[in-house]
This record gives sequence, structure tokens and C-alpha cells, in this order.
Amino acid sequence: MHITLDAAWPDDPVFEPGVRRAPSRGFHLTDEQTRTALRNALRYLPPELHAKAAPEFLEELRTLGRIYAYRWRPAGRLHGKPIDEYRGRCIEGRAFQVQIDNNLDFDVALYPYELVTYGETGSVCQNWLQYRLITKYLEQLTEDTTLVVMSGHPLGLFPSRPESPRVIITNSLMVGRFDNPKDWEISEELGVANYGQMTAGGWMYIGPQGIVHGTFNTILNAGRLRLGIPADGDLSGVLFVSSGLGGMSGAQPKAAEIAHAVGVIAEVDMSRIQTRLDQGWVGHVSDDLDEVFALAGQHIEARTPASIAYHGNIVDLLQYAVDHDISIPLLSDQTSCHAAYDGGYCPQGLSFEERTELLATDRQEYARRVDQTLAKHFELISTLVDRGTYFFDYGNNFMNAVFESGVTRIAKGGDNRNGFIWPSYVEDIMGPELFDYGYGPFRWVCLSGRHEDLIATDHAAMSCIDPDRRGQDRDNWIWIRDAEANDLVVGTQARILYQDAQGRMDIALKFNEMVRRGQIGPVMLGRDHHDVSGTDSPFRETANIKDGSNVMADMATQCFAGNAARGMSLVTLHNGGGTGIGNAVNGGFGLVLDGSERVDAVIRSSLLWDVMCGVARRGWARNDHSIETATQFNLEHPEAQITLPFLVEDTLIDGLVTP
Repeated sequence: MHITLDAAWPDDPVFEPGVRRAPSRGFHLTDEQTRTALRNALRYLPPELHAKAAPEFLEELRTLGRIYAYRWRPAGRLHGKPIDEYRGRCIEGRAFQVQIDNNLDFDVALYPYELVTYGETGSVCQNWLQYRLITKYLEQLTEDTTLVVMSGHPLGLFPSRPESPRVIITNSLMVGRFDNPKDWEISEELGVANYGQMTAGGWMYIGPQGIVHGTFNTILNAGRLRLGIPADGDLSGVLFVSSGLGGMSGAQPKAAEIAHAVGVIAEVDMSRIQTRLDQGWVGHVSDDLDEVFALAGQHIEARTPASIAYHGNIVDLLQYAVDHDISIPLLSDQTSCHAAYDGGYCPQGLSFEERTELLATDRQEYARRVDQTLAKHFELISTLVDRGTYFFDYGNNFMNAVFESGVTRIAKGGDNRNGFIWPSYVEDIMGPELFDYGYGPFRWVCLSGRHEDLIATDHAAMSCIDPDRRGQDRDNWIWIRDAEANDLVVGTQARILYQDAQGRMDIALKFNEMVRRGQIGPVMLGRDHHDVSGTDSPFRETANIKDGSNVMADMATQCFAGNAARGMSLVTLHNGGGTGIGNAVNGGFGLVLDGSERVDAVIRSSLLWDVMCGVARRGWARNDHSIETATQFNLEHPEAQITLPFLVEDTLIDGLVTP
């Protein structure tokens, strides 16, 4: 077996009109670094192609800031086909090809030609040479080998065993001294780093559906906690305002409608709005703020759900709300502020096209205008909060971006290590209401491509949930009951459903039994890395961990290692995620359900570990609901044991430590 790219010279690349393209990332390399970048790309190709390929690669690097090797992209549209249409020597090798192609589908990916799935920079791999080589390896993968992928580069197939992961992926795990955006940018241009975001570089993105349930949970519980809405109530008559209609943020209008709110979402890129309109994920669009708020007001008064896209800048929208004294009960933001200076945040006064031009021609001026707009954004939110708005940071690095723009008063005591003056949604909502109990974004893909399989799994999942157990279970039971009616599928036949450890195991075992009986085809399980155990990020996933360990990356790393040891089909570990390089370490998994008893055993051990690792860490941080959940775990699993903290009276500490 000798796996390499072919010596054939592909045809000139053809770019479909109307497909979004990534902006130039900027060129920052020295002459010697440029030589290294070219050597790095050319090592994928046989020597006879080097003289023809090198000039193309240099042109891409200098004009786009990356070598994408467009010529090696397969012609036409990529999409996740039924698993039986892929070649491979084991089911996992074919399943991963389904996932990769789905991540690069024109209907799913943000910038499909640049291999960016979502989050402005989140990439499956760095270039089409890597894509081609990964595909070749997956076609040769067996149950006795493991493919290792480092920042998009397929290092090779290595002997292992059936109980081992079939693929292990890491992305941008920078050594501490160099773990910052500037050094990462050089590494990315050199072709040795890949921004995996979370489920992009982990090949497990399922379109905007992957975040819609979490967004639904977030805004619904925000209303219940802050607006006096009953525990079984919805957001009828409530206005929710935010920004962003890209990959993850595109879930916001759909989630608002499902929660019966009136959602107004600002977006500067008309192509992203058009995508959500075509998919039915947003109901109305206007670039006239008089019209936007008049329509919103009608639905608020009638208490009917609606989703409205404002084609314009969120800062203009908030200025209008301040000037016209419009009440905004719930307010957030989902611009890509982890990449604020790379196009993820559009300065006020620029159209999207002007933003793209300024990015390519004057990065310094672009950064100055980003800082200016972030400061204005902060002032407008401050005014609205003073008037009664509940603003929550939605984990997109917005508040830290404001801090780094020079507005240090957004941080407590002027130091971002102390946290910020407004809550992260994890601090107020997702952490105490869901993560601390073990609830997180469980998801699955029906690899057969048959919609009837998805409906069958919906019904099976619903049968595994007791809606009377907890309020969270009632919400989740209703969610999966209505999933088909809410038309959530974009790309592969996939589903998202928040569940705790027991719920995930029960559902997975039920699915595997259905595969074994031939009732459905094989299924791929996964989750968002944004979960109970999957991510260490002090500005997001671990924002409600208050014992000082929120800055440690032990949990995500241990979760990754434990999943590998327990036989998950795919395990991934990334740097960056939704809050940027150096601000998070996150891990994910994929598990192919083939109906075997071996997979039953993996489900029982790995899914329990994947959730309870985080519950244990949150309990040790003295989070009340996690202590309750861990205590119950110890009672139900006498063969295991989670360490529980002894609690101390605050009065004792306060009496000893005085100012």
C-alpha cells in the first residue's frame, strides 16, 4: 500500500457563481517564510508537478494569505451522500467521508471553496491537497488501523486494533509561548496550523441545526429567569435582538420562532440572509429600520412568533432602538468576534463589500474602525441595559473583543481575568440550568441518507425521555416531538437534542439495537464541543466555574483522552473554538453505530465518561447542581466514584481574610 496524490495535472478550477468566497486573510510572511510555505505545500505533490504548481500557490498565498490549492478541489458540488456511495474498507472510513463532504456542501459551508465551514475561519482542513489525501486514506482505513490528522495534515495510517479510534484529530495546539493570534497567523500561512473551530476541523458539523437547540434553550431560559415567564411558558410577545446569520448564528431566527419570540437579527452580508430565507430559517428581511420595528411591533402585540433579518449593521439597529426608546427585553450578539480583525466583525459605516475591500487593502485602518465600532456597540448596550434590557454574551468573544479594543471598563476592575460586567450565557443560563446537570448538545446523523430513518430515530429518542422527570426533560421531549415539523435539516439527515448522560446512553443503545435489527441504516453519533466536558474556555464553557480552574485545560484534554481509551470512532482536540486562539481548548467525538455488541459496550462506557467527566469537574468547583448530579451518580454506580467537595461556611473565610 503506497498512498500519495496522483501525478496528473487537474483541469482549471471552476467557481460556481453566487457561492460565498472568503476574504483575503492578508500576507505577512518574510521571504524565507514564503519559501517554507511553498515547500510545505509542494511536498504533497510528485516532483514533476512542482514547476507548474509553485507559481499558482505563490499567487494564492500573496493575494489571499493562504494556499488553498483550488485546482485540486473535486469539480462540482460536494455534499454528504448516502454512505453506500462511498468507497472504503470499513464502515467508519466511509462514514467520515459523509461527514467531511457535508461540512463542505454549498448549502452548509460558509466559504466552501476555502474549506471554511462556519465561524468565519473554522476549516475542515487547510487545502484541497489535504482533502484529497485524507479521502485516499479513509478509503484504505481498516478496523486494525488509525488515521492521525495534525492540523489538517494526514500524518498516516498506523497499526492499532478494532477497539481503538479510527481517526484522531488535533488542530492548532500551539506551544504556550506561541499560543497567540499573531504567531498562529504565521503558522496558518506557513501551512502548519488549521483553525478547526469546533465541529468543522472535527468533521462533525451538521449545519445550523447543530446550535439551534442550544439557542432555543438559551433564549427560552433567559426569559424564564429574567422576565418572570413561568417554567412551562414560552416567549410569546417578547422581542429578542441579536446579530449574525452565518453558520452558528444562523440558528437564531429559527430558535426565536420555535420559542414563540419575535426575533430581529442584524446581518451585513446579504448572501447569508438569502441563504436563511431560502432555507426557511428566517421569515422576513428588510434594510429599513422603520419597517423592521413596525413589523416586530405587530407580532409583539399579537403575541405571534416571527423572525426578521435586518440587512445592516447591528450598531445602527441598536442606535435606532436607543433613539426611538424601543424596549428590547433580550439582547445578545453572535458576530464572529474571535476573528474580529479578520472580517468577523464589520465596522459601522461600511457595507459588506466595502468591508471586504478594506480587509484586502488596509488592515490597519480596518482594525481602527473595528475598535471604534466595538466601543460604540458597548455604549449602546450600556444604555439599553440601564433601561432594563437583559444582555448576555453568547460566547462569541464579544466582551473580550470590546476589552481588547481598549474599552477596559467592560471588565470587572478593568482586568479581563476577573470576568466582565455582563454575564456570559453560560454563567447565567447554560451552566447552572443545563451543563451542571449533564445536559448538552447530543446529535446524530443517519448515514443512509434516508429521511424515514431520521423520523424513526426521532420517535425512538422521544420514547427514551420521561417528560415528568425534570423541566429540562419536558422541554427536550417537546423539542424532539416537534423536530420534524420545525424542518431543521440542512445537509445530511441529522438531529440535535440536548440530553444528560443517562439520556444519551439510552438513546444510543436504542439506535444501535435498531441498526442491529435492520430497522434503520448505520448512525453516526456526536456532539458539539460546546458541552458539559468538551471545552475549557474561561469566557464561555467554563465561565460558571468559580474555583479558579476555569483557565485550566485539564477537562477537555482528559475528556479527549478518555474517549480515545474507551473506543470512540473519532476523537478531536482543538485550540481556539468560538472564542479564539489561546482562549479555549476543546474536544469532540464521533461514534459509528453499526449494530454490534462491541459498540453497545463503547456506548455504556464512553458516553457516561464523556458527560460525567465535566459534571465531576463542575461539582468539584462547588456548583450546586453538579454536586447533586455527582452524588446521584455515586449512588447509582457503586463500581465508580466521583470525588465530592466538603463545603466551608463563607463566614469562616470572611472572618479570616479581611481587606
